Amino acid sequence: MPETIVDRLRASDGPTFSVEFFPPSDDAGVQQLIGTVDALGGLRPDWLSVTYGATGASRYKTFSAVGAIRGTTDTPLIGHLTVAGQPLGEIRRALDAYARLGVTHVLALRGDPPGGGAFVPHPDGFINATELVRFIKGYGDFTVGVAAFANAHPEGSAELDARILLDKQEAGAEFAVSQMFFDPQAYVSMLGRFRSLGGTMPVVAGIMPITVPSQIERFGAMSGAELPRDVVGPLLAVADSKEKFREVGVDLITQLCRDVLDAGAPGLQFFTLNRSTATVEILGRLRDPGVARAS
Repeated sequence: MPETIVDRLRASDGPTFSVEFFPPSDDAGVQQLIGTVDALGGLRPDWLSVTYGATGASRYKTFSAVGAIRGTTDTPLIGHLTVAGQPLGEIRRALDAYARLGVTHVLALRGDPPGGGAFVPHPDGFINATELVRFIKGYGDFTVGVAAFANAHPEGSAELDARILLDKQEAGAEFAVSQMFFDPQAYVSMLGRFRSLGGTMPVVAGIMPITVPSQIERFGAMSGAELPRDVVGPLLAVADSKEKFREVGVDLITQLCRDVLDAGAPGLQFFTLNRSTATVEILGRLRDPGVARAS
């Protein structure tokens, strides 16, 4: 059987390195995406991941982006799939499209409704990601991953998150990728809660580089918790210098990576915003002392 992402995560030759992209909205964005994939190719990522659009038009762009990447590299791909706003028929068509594109790994997510607001299940769809996982495993030969929350989901609690993650594992999920976080203890505590309930699947640490001041508030909102003071303080101290801010941001995220790898994270997934420079720098620093796998 072909090697799966789970096989790589459970291998003994060191942590994995992967990258998440979003579907570009125009031809210029597609060219930037292809350039980023090329720039990261020399680092030999273990897999690439493509997010899923919130509307019909943006979902089409997901498959276009997957096709563009497939034409550029033979690195394994994970295609995202969400519950939000989708009837069962559309979910089937998405899985069929991934299969035609040669994508055998799917990240099953609840997702956020188009336009924001409270999540309301589609009357002809699924209630949550757990149901989606179960359906995908019965639909085709897919390896299924899910999201984990290092910081508690805003609609629940840390303890509930751990139980839901276990539910997803029991439904057939084989690995998880955490949402972004900036406190290594948040990842460690999340993993401890999951393991204490009997969770066994590997949980990759989701990493977002910080390179410009506007990201401080935005990333805090996206991660579900304010950035720690020992992250914000050094960044604000150099916020008047673009170059120094970027340098400090790369330093801080490199240390975050080291901390979670030292704590046993099986891999790092970088949320790149379709850019490569910061990720390349961080990986270079990690790999120099042999902290991250050089394969």
